[in-house]
Amino acid sequence: MRKINDFYSRKAKKEKYPARSIYKLEEVQQKYKFLRRGNSVLDLGCYPGSWSLYASEVVGPKGIVVGVDLQQADQTARPDGAPIHWLCQDIMEPELLPLVRKFRPAFKVIVSDLAPNTTGNRWVDSQRSLELVRKTLALAEQLLLDKGHYICKVFQGEDFPEFVSQVKARFGMAKVLKPQSSRIESREVFVLGMDYKKPVSKKK
Repeated sequence: MRKINDFYSRKAKKEKYPARSIYKLEEVQQKYKFLRRGNSVLDLGCYPGSWSLYASEVVGPKGIVVGVDLQQADQTARPDGAPIHWLCQDIMEPELLPLVRKFRPAFKVIVSDLAPNTTGNRWVDSQRSLELVRKTLALAEQLLLDKGHYICKVFQGEDFPEFVSQVKARFGMAKVLKPQSSRIESREVFVLGMDYKKPVSKKK
């Protein structure tokens, strides 16, 4: 397993990405094509910036990427990529919404590689992870365009099936994925939701 980890780390360094996590997103993108040219993308938990950089390249110069994290990311978009706007913000705070909406009122794609600070206690770590992903799903309900797409990382735990059911109820298609570049011993998986079913607002 160490050889595989070293392979992805070396590959990321060679291709000038700050982290090996880019290949998890790339693998899902190659199969499901949820990112398209000209898309608007919101990246939650973006630091150090690999997912934002990759999304920027895929959506191209007519797209836009907004990256949000507690740590300030400062990667420069590639010349042929979409502009990237970095926000140093807490996704749990209400002021995030108006700040994000300064760039776009809504987004075609929301991606999240967020993870809690792990304690070593599997139950605690999975609960903290679910708290984060539930928040990203709530933000998706507020910020995702109709027929938009969503992907998040989550640590599996006893409440994981309930979360997957929530994603299935909101999207036309939902999948639980384990990319090859994920560490085998890790309990992380990715939940992909495609074709968001935005509720129709009732006119008064």
